[in-house]
Amino acid sequence: MHFKNYTKEFRYNWQLAAPVMLGMLGHSFVSFVDNIMVGQLGTAELAAVSLGNSFMFIAMSLGIGFSTAITPLTAEADAEENFEKGKSAFKHGLFLCTVLGVSLFLMVFFAKPLMYLMKQPAEVVKLAIPYLDFVAFSLIPLIVFQGFKQFSDGLSMTKYPMYATLLGNIANVILNYILIFGKFGFPELGIVGAAYGTLASRFIMVWHIWYLLKGKERSKAYVTNIKFFVLENLMLKKIINLGAPSAMQMFFEVAIFTAAIWLSGTLGKNPQAANQIALNLSSMTFMVAMGLSVAAMIRVGNQKGLQNYFELRRIAYSIFLFGIILAVGFAVLFFTFNNFLPKIYVDFDDTKNLVDNTEVIEIASKLLIVAAIFQISDSIQVIVLGALRGLQDVKIPTIITFFSYWIIGFPISWFLGEEDAYGSFGIWLGLLGGLTTAAILLYIRFNYLTKKLILSN
Repeated sequence: MHFKNYTKEFRYNWQLAAPVMLGMLGHSFVSFVDNIMVGQLGTAELAAVSLGNSFMFIAMSLGIGFSTAITPLTAEADAEENFEKGKSAFKHGLFLCTVLGVSLFLMVFFAKPLMYLMKQPAEVVKLAIPYLDFVAFSLIPLIVFQGFKQFSDGLSMTKYPMYATLLGNIANVILNYILIFGKFGFPELGIVGAAYGTLASRFIMVWHIWYLLKGKERSKAYVTNIKFFVLENLMLKKIINLGAPSAMQMFFEVAIFTAAIWLSGTLGKNPQAANQIALNLSSMTFMVAMGLSVAAMIRVGNQKGLQNYFELRRIAYSIFLFGIILAVGFAVLFFTFNNFLPKIYVDFDDTKNLVDNTEVIEIASKLLIVAAIFQISDSIQVIVLGALRGLQDVKIPTIITFFSYWIIGFPISWFLGEEDAYGSFGIWLGLLGGLTTAAILLYIRFNYLTKKLILSN
């Protein structure tokens, strides 16, 4: 009976989380298709997309992390049935997301010369710079979309961001195919074609989510008649106080994975391409955990609004358990197919690049063994982080994530990732160390806070 207290929540948690997972998996799937399409051009092109996207991931982590502040505030207002508070959270959040999107675009655009200082292969840098110009501009619609998405999630309307993402993904795949390879009379643009596809699809996503939310009775009043420049300092401050630490939490995690891309680049183009394959595969399973993290944020935010802390803890634990079960399944999958999965990414009929491609597969298959092991810790840390955001506890978790990834994880990657040590495998052992430390410390924090809330109620 005790176990059933948690498993009975699985269905509702799944209903909330599945659209978020599908939307996020859609993002990863586009990256997966991008990588397969670009991989057909050669390992240098694949490494260039990886290097260009490493700058993008850092900027996106700040934007997406910041936007998560909108969800718990909306969920809390929704549980209290306070429309004014909910609309204010959305409007101020959307304004800040727009400002942040423009700032991040400028930051990435002017950071391009750093590539020359990072000891990356020269042929890779040459390909990456024109690709990054267009992809950087797509940060503006992407972060604006995140503002709409996090608000929609806060109202438990998780399906609509998924629909907008799927439409954007379909547009991206079609445009990539046409522009990378020059189909239907269009010029063959190579990896710059992939950047055009990404930019167009992100504008489509913003238009579609606004159109969907405007058409629904529950959300129409929130997303229409927005006085965009009539702002209150109190709400701006509240979102910044929640959003800035959340942005830093995501930044610390994404930055260590980005550091893995850069460290791999110092080993050569093949280790960097192999790192990209393993990263792309493990990011897909991470999106499932991210979906449950959003479900935890919504449900914990709702219970906080109702001040029902015993239920809050029970619901959160049911989501943690669900996440662990799914993570074990993915770990088994990676262990079983570690030799097969990387082969999807390269063309073995390409005799000219056969030696390079064989080395890439060999490295990537070893990295998937480490990825299999960290499935569980990666899942726990991101779901518990979602629950803590639902509690609007962001400052201590930010310190925990910094300590885990940069005091524990990165030094391990640095020392074990040397060419005369373990190379790429050593870099990923550092990721495993960082994620496991974060999972343990964040869980201790959540356990302490919820026990304290129950006792004080």
